[in-house]
Amino acid sequence: MPMGNPSPIDLTNPLVVALFRHSIYVTGVLWIIAIALVLLLGAVLLGRVGTFNLSLAGLNEARNRSYLRMAFGAIWLIDGILQFQVSMPLGLANNVVAPMTSGTPHWLHLLMNDGIGVWNNHPITLAVGTAWIQVGLGILLLVSNSTVGRFAGAASAGWAAMIWLIGNGAGGIFQSSSSILFGWPGATLFYVVAGVWLAMSPTSFPEKFSRYTLRGLSVIVGIAAVLQVLPSRGFWHGGNSNALTAMTRSMTQTPQPQLLAEIVRRGGDIAGSMGGGFNIVIILWLLVCAVGLWMASQRGWRWPVWAFVVGCVIFWLVSEDGAVYGGLATDLNSLIPMAALAWAAAPQHVRREPLPRRLPREMRSSSGSVLASFAGAMVIFSIASMGLATLSSSESTFFVAQNGSAVEANTVAPKFTLTDQFDKSYTLGEHANRYTLLTFLDPTCWTDCPLLAQQLGRVREELGPSAKVDIVAVAADPYHETLAYVNHFIATHHMKSEQNFYFVTGKLAVTRPVWNSYGITVEMKPTDKMSIHSDYMFIINPKGRLKWIIPDDPAHSWAIENSSESELLNLLHQSGLASS
Repeated sequence: MPMGNPSPIDLTNPLVVALFRHSIYVTGVLWIIAIALVLLLGAVLLGRVGTFNLSLAGLNEARNRSYLRMAFGAIWLIDGILQFQVSMPLGLANNVVAPMTSGTPHWLHLLMNDGIGVWNNHPITLAVGTAWIQVGLGILLLVSNSTVGRFAGAASAGWAAMIWLIGNGAGGIFQSSSSILFGWPGATLFYVVAGVWLAMSPTSFPEKFSRYTLRGLSVIVGIAAVLQVLPSRGFWHGGNSNALTAMTRSMTQTPQPQLLAEIVRRGGDIAGSMGGGFNIVIILWLLVCAVGLWMASQRGWRWPVWAFVVGCVIFWLVSEDGAVYGGLATDLNSLIPMAALAWAAAPQHVRREPLPRRLPREMRSSSGSVLASFAGAMVIFSIASMGLATLSSSESTFFVAQNGSAVEANTVAPKFTLTDQFDKSYTLGEHANRYTLLTFLDPTCWTDCPLLAQQLGRVREELGPSAKVDIVAVAADPYHETLAYVNHFIATHHMKSEQNFYFVTGKLAVTRPVWNSYGITVEMKPTDKMSIHSDYMFIINPKGRLKWIIPDDPAHSWAIENSSESELLNLLHQSGLASS
């Protein structure tokens, strides 16, 4: 019985978690196996199983390309595994992406909000698809050294670019607090770079990749040094106002290994005690690495790569807290992909022989083709399921998380006769062959009841004018039950034009038995402005039998509004209502 604003949604709602796990481990796995068997059969019929990974280009793959492919294959695989966390369906869009809209330009803000809306309309399907596509891309990169690997590189670049822009808000490049220590310029930007290189022809790969990548990283690191100098970043302060100190204090509240928390805490304390001095160390490290990386490919220097990689790992632990804890971590953050990119592009790898193949050719080819078939199936399943989901109606996931499951019933619906807004008698079920969607509204309410009325209007609109449905609201207010109050509510919330809508009322002696018969509790004192009552909806079939009891504690949320509409429509159709 809601008594005010609905409580925040539990990101690990048991019903949603069960649905997510079933979708990812049962439905998803069955589809992936089926698609993989088709792909594998095709490979056998085309004679590709025995030649997989045995092309001349693949066998002669440059060492630094092998390192790049394996590093980002492993990173994608880790990212995919993180997407299996049960908080993802309800939490990713609203708790991870939404905060990153702050400070973005108008066009990007709108684009990100559209992305949040799409996710919230289909959280289970998109969460499942995101997990499997990233695992699939990771495996494809790990097992394929030629054509399939190039396809995976192109696909990973495209997927990462979308995440970087919509999911990461362009990596925070528009935010005034951006710092390389806190994720700027976005981890997935480096996935894009790696994917583009892997999608390109391996011809002349070693030298071009090393030179252009190291110089690109040099520019990024140089910009990062400039950003680190700016006072607005907060790294010049001492004590708890130091940006790194404040961040570490916040991060260590997340459940994690005690040793890691202690390392992060001490790093933050050192930054706070040194204040500007610690920031000078960071700036010097960035500047030295920027100059060294620019000249490394020309001079053959190894130390800039080592200095950069070691620094990235240290600050990944201290300023990014390992990045994988908290239940909503989506990637390793930016420092590890940067380090992986730098290591793969290190000058010492340019002229080294290709990595030795330790497995026999036949085993390497057959095992690779099987793994690639399953990984390709993951990608195909994900793209197909996510694409179809965006074309379908919203899932009821957020409604279920907010309200719990509807209760199926099969009893005779209590009859009543009250007066409708037209001052005419209305008896429940008086219209033959029509379903009834019944609820209880307070005509003077300005919180839950307008939201419930909005749901009714959206459902009525979606059903269409020919749908055989009456929508009935019973007044749930012992002191404001007159037709004047009822019609004021209808006018205020633009319900005059709703077809087959009846807002019925009567004296307390008549309405109270109706409330009681449907289990609706109404609490109100004569001095109160509105009542506190149970929020429920009921679906009654044309035979007068109560089919569904639906708890509906509404929230002013676009995601929950769409989800509520989908749930009500779904239950009406399950009750036997034909689509118009």
